[in-house]
Amino acid sequence: MKKTATLLFALMLYLTVFAQEVNVLSQASINARYINEHYTKKDVYIPMRDGVKLFTSLYIPKDASASKKYPMLMQRTCYSIAPYGVNSYPNRLGPSETIMKQGYIFVYQDVRGRWKSEGTWTNMTPEFDEHKTNKDVDESTDTYDTIDWLVKNVADNNGRVGQYGTSYPGFYTAAGILSNHPALKASSPQAPISDFFFDDFHHNGAFLESYIFTFPTFGVQKKDTTTHSWYSNPAINIKRSTADGYQFLLDQGPLSSFNQWYKDNFFWQETMNHPSYDEFWQKRSLPKHYKKVSPAVMLVGGWFDAEDLTGPLAIHRAIEKSDPSAYNTIVMGPFGHGRWGRETGHTLHSNVYFGDSIATFYQRNIEAKFFDHFLKGSGDKKNSGLPTAYMYNTGSKEWKMFDKWPSPGATHQKMYLDANGKLSFTAPAKAGSTSFISDPNKPVPYTEDNTTTEGFTPHNYMSEDQRFAGRRPDVLTFQTDVLTEDITLGGEIMSHLKVATTGTDADWIVKLIDVYPGNEPQHPYLPNKNILMAGYQQMVRSEIMPGRFRNSFEKPVAFVPNQKSDVTFRLQDVLHTFKKGHRIMIQVQSTAFPLWARNPQKFVPNPYKATAADYIKATHTVFNDSFVDVEVLR
Repeated sequence: MKKTATLLFALMLYLTVFAQEVNVLSQASINARYINEHYTKKDVYIPMRDGVKLFTSLYIPKDASASKKYPMLMQRTCYSIAPYGVNSYPNRLGPSETIMKQGYIFVYQDVRGRWKSEGTWTNMTPEFDEHKTNKDVDESTDTYDTIDWLVKNVADNNGRVGQYGTSYPGFYTAAGILSNHPALKASSPQAPISDFFFDDFHHNGAFLESYIFTFPTFGVQKKDTTTHSWYSNPAINIKRSTADGYQFLLDQGPLSSFNQWYKDNFFWQETMNHPSYDEFWQKRSLPKHYKKVSPAVMLVGGWFDAEDLTGPLAIHRAIEKSDPSAYNTIVMGPFGHGRWGRETGHTLHSNVYFGDSIATFYQRNIEAKFFDHFLKGSGDKKNSGLPTAYMYNTGSKEWKMFDKWPSPGATHQKMYLDANGKLSFTAPAKAGSTSFISDPNKPVPYTEDNTTTEGFTPHNYMSEDQRFAGRRPDVLTFQTDVLTEDITLGGEIMSHLKVATTGTDADWIVKLIDVYPGNEPQHPYLPNKNILMAGYQQMVRSEIMPGRFRNSFEKPVAFVPNQKSDVTFRLQDVLHTFKKGHRIMIQVQSTAFPLWARNPQKFVPNPYKATAADYIKATHTVFNDSFVDVEVLR
């Protein structure tokens, strides 16, 4: 009987997945037919000021005319604007089906040095503060020149242009804001990279070893314009003996071992040879360039975006500071990387269920409204119908609107890491500390799901159950008593650690966790039926800080063994209600592998060139005057 029930469950699960896949394929087919019936495709090369030509595809509504003009909505990307050819159509235009059917002239462009465009490719193209000659080109000038050509040469456009893009295309959108072309009326950078030293490939300069398989995509120059991939498939480039990424990457040893595959990969060589925040990384930072911002801006991100959480928050913060008069709104939803771009029905991240059709709500009520107002409507920046911040509360599971983010009504409170494992809003009465032994040769795993550890980038760990980590002796755990009332944290989180180590270097990882009560029921959409929601320790936010950068990202310094030191760093923003009956937990550790490359714990000038002998055990101590500063909303 039990075996029959198991087989029936497996069959039902298979049929559900099959039905979803059929539905996706069916919708894609319907969309392709719709595009073919309603749009005319044209391919053009648009000249830039230095003579380089960028390949661009235009999708023009067939009913466009002198009496029915359309705005243009553009995406610039390094990931290819396929399908190529005027008789080949994609399965969707624009950021959503809603916008596709509202009517725009859609513009797609291969950026400089990629695919069918001419020129030389560089990662995170440095921006010039001044463009003194036609050779001073960057993504803002390429955006300006493209828009200028479009409004002058594409028939039946209404003179207004919008730009959008997610992830790397989000960076091109964010850089495009700097063009300040008068026709650029609306810009929506979504999960944009803002600074490669603090986002995506690094966090606070700590290298994401989980990204090691992506380097062929970003570090190989093409020889000519092409519609085919010119870089090696990472699965071929790196021979792997196991699908267990933790074990495979641990077996590789130091980061320098990847030179055997990447000695000719220019981006890997740049990364290895610039371990600190030097001029190479500094000139690739976007936030410092925002001065006067002309287009309306809507930054979009996901609270559980494992790739580009920092970008939207950092750029929104920079524009608010440099140009308070700018239209500068931000949207943060309960999503992983780019997941707001497609509807999944039941919205989950890892094992946490947030509700239904949340992506559709965003697409119809926020994104479509933004572009419609600024590209088709009045364009009045004071009456767009959208708040400054449209933020999803990941604890109460509802959208909230704010006139300013972080909210000026929030109050700062300190949560102290007491030596008895307590997390308290009051300072400890007497001095104390807690210690643990960190062994980089036996690092703490960052996830329980080994099937994801050889993927291009991580995903589910951002809200994953942390019981597996907290039960290890090399992870410190501090938690409150059971909450007697709801507590909402809304805004920035700053970790102020007071630490010491017997080594001369160490990484410090701080995690903010929501501990569910012991009687929490299972929800019906659990992707893994072996997960128990009772006592679930949901990660709300985490971040890493290499101790070598505690005083300066430009000039790393070693720890003096056994000397108490301050390590202060931002964990990024949250909006999360810890409910009555839950607990708030902080975990502190020094490894989370293979998400983060292991710190040798012996100070070396360049961690990318450390030898196996440099990796040593060390005893780390956290003093009980350490605290995490949070913003509490009442």
